[in-house]
Parts: sequence; structure tokens; C-alpha cells
Amino acid sequence: MANKKNEDIEMRSGEEFGGEKDPFLGRNSPVSHRNIARQDPGVNAFIDKIDHSPGASIIAYCMASISMTVVNKYVVSGSYWNLNFFYLAVQSAVCTLAILAMKYTGILRNLAPFDSTKAKKWFPISMLLVGMIYTGAKALQFLSVPVYTIFKNLTIIVIAYGEVLWFGGSVTPITLLSFGLIVLSSIVAAWADIQAAIDGVGHSGDTSDALSTLNAGYAWMGMNVVCTSAYLLSMRKVIKKMNFKDYDTMFYNNLLTIPVLCVCSLFLEDWSSENLARNFPEETKNKLIIGMIYSGLAAIFISYCSAWCIRITSSTTYSMVGALNKLPIAISGLVFFDAPVTFGSVTAIFLGFVSGLVYAWAKVRQKAADALTLPTTKPTMSASAMSNRDAANS
Repeated sequence: MANKKNEDIEMRSGEEFGGEKDPFLGRNSPVSHRNIARQDPGVNAFIDKIDHSPGASIIAYCMASISMTVVNKYVVSGSYWNLNFFYLAVQSAVCTLAILAMKYTGILRNLAPFDSTKAKKWFPISMLLVGMIYTGAKALQFLSVPVYTIFKNLTIIVIAYGEVLWFGGSVTPITLLSFGLIVLSSIVAAWADIQAAIDGVGHSGDTSDALSTLNAGYAWMGMNVVCTSAYLLSMRKVIKKMNFKDYDTMFYNNLLTIPVLCVCSLFLEDWSSENLARNFPEETKNKLIIGMIYSGLAAIFISYCSAWCIRITSSTTYSMVGALNKLPIAISGLVFFDAPVTFGSVTAIFLGFVSGLVYAWAKVRQKAADALTLPTTKPTMSASAMSNRDAANS
């Protein structure tokens, strides 16, 4: 499954959770350059050069992340689109099939066999994921890409204080400054969006309909922040007990959510021929189907590029790239969709960009300070250590 969740995958970087890499990303690139045919030494040398290029890994990660957001917005932004559960089910099915195909072709070697006991224990986490991706898709349907991207940053605040409560994390003054900028950017974005709706900029229909659409989008966005935080914090708590590595998390998440999403689609969505015709107009049907398939594969692309970027650079660089990537994602919404371009919207994008940089800088400083501190007393147990202790005691 994918972000709909490109932002969610980014938040699983080590910097978001006390500096430790998420097992989802793994320690090595899922595809080794040694697996590629060696018939042409020149081709292999070029591939090896790309495989060890920090710039190539960063560009690939950014392109995968941006394309994921643009494709998701394209699919759900139809005037009559109302098949979100079906869309998410397709994403999960495509992602699951892609992982299995990589496993059976030998590209992915470290995927653990399916374990029904682990599946039962992981199922509640997958249900939180359903809530996260569904509310994210609904929010993206009603809000512009820049506003969605800016408000998604609010999840960082909830997760940070969840870390404090659950894992004994800490919030530094610089981190608090970044939180203030995040909140300010969200307020400016909402003000600019509402003002544009009142002025009729970038919105079709009358003002009341435009404001109603925005209100629905903000409501879904609020629920998405809660669901995303609950999912990521719960996954953080449980993943140690499950001993999941690399693509195990992605495989179980997608596989377990397929039946739930299918049932929800069959019972809660309109499958009449008239509604299908409205959701899949003849002139755009093929493009929508291709977009759905790509969105499922994009989860693999983003995961691979994330692991590649961390392997070639560092988790710190990856965190900084994630912060910098907010700007092109927001700009892509202005370029590819009819998002209102006003002084307020541009200011909100800039503030959101700066807040991401300040947050990443705060995490880098905190990590450096922790590394330089010499313990003179019994050290406070870190978040990851507490997770290991909880797993051992369970």
C-alpha cells in the first residue's frame, strides 16, 4: 500500500523514531547490483556506479515520492469519484503480488514465510493502517496537494509527544520551534485556502459549495492525523515483538488489508453500472487503471529508494531529504492541478518547508548531543531500548 502514503513511508525513517532505522527499510538495498546479469562489463560498471551514487539515490527517492502523490491525487480527484475502498484494495493487491513476484524470482531473498500466528497478532495494526490510508485518500480528494502536504506535518507533532508518553522520548527547544512553525504554516494554509474559496480562486461552483468541500477535507485531514499517529506508534510498539524485517511489514500490511478493503467496498460503495461509468469515464478509464496499478507498485519503489538512500548516504541525510522534498511535492500540486496560487498559499508552502528543515536540524543536533554525552549515572532508557525490553518481557 502506498501514500496516499508516500508521507507515511517517509515518517518511518529512523530520525522520526529516535534515530533508529525502521526494520521496514532494512539494512541493505533490496536488490543487489550483483544480481544483475554480467554479460557486458561496461553496463555492469555503469550500474555499479549508479548503485553507489548518493545523488542518484536522492533523486530516485524524491521522484518516487512526488509521483506517488501526483498519481494518487489524479485518481481521487474526479468529479464523481467515490470508490476509495476499491482503489485502496487494488493498491494492496498490486503491491502484494509485486512482493511475491520478487520473492519467487529471487530478487527479494529476505522475505519471511507467511506465519498465521503473526498475521493474527498483526491484524489490529493493519486495521489502523486501513483507517490511515482511507482518511488520507479522502483528505487528498477534497484538499489541494500543497494544503494536504502542509497539514500532514501536524502528524509529526502528535507522534513526537506519543514518543514521549510511550517510549520516554524528549522534545528539545529547537524541536518546539519547528512545531510552532508547523502549526503556523497550517493556519496560514487554511486561511489562504478559505480566502481563495471565498474569492472564487481555484474553485468551481459557488462559495458555499467550495467552503463545504474544504470543511470536509479538513475534517478528514484531522482524522488522518489521528489515525496515522496511532498506526505508526502502535507499529513501533509491536514491531519488535514480531521481529519483522525489511519487506515483512509491507507484505503483512497489504495482504491482511485486502479482504477488509474488498468487503468494505462491496458493502459500502455503489457498484451499479451507472456509478462505475461515472467513476471511470471512457475518456480517462485507461489512465485511471494505469494510475491505480502504478500506485501499488510505487510502494515498492519508495521502499527501495528509501533503503537505497539510507544505505548510500545516512539516516540523517535521508531525514533532511524528506524535509526538502516537501517543497517539490507542494509545488507539484500547483503545477499539475488547479490549486490556487496566492500570496497566502505560497507563504504557507514556504513556512511548511522551513518547519521541515528546522525539525530535521533539531533531530540532527539531538542525535549529535546524545553521541557526545558521556554518562555519569545510569542512563535514561531510550525508546528503542524500551521497545526491546517490552518485547523481551512480553
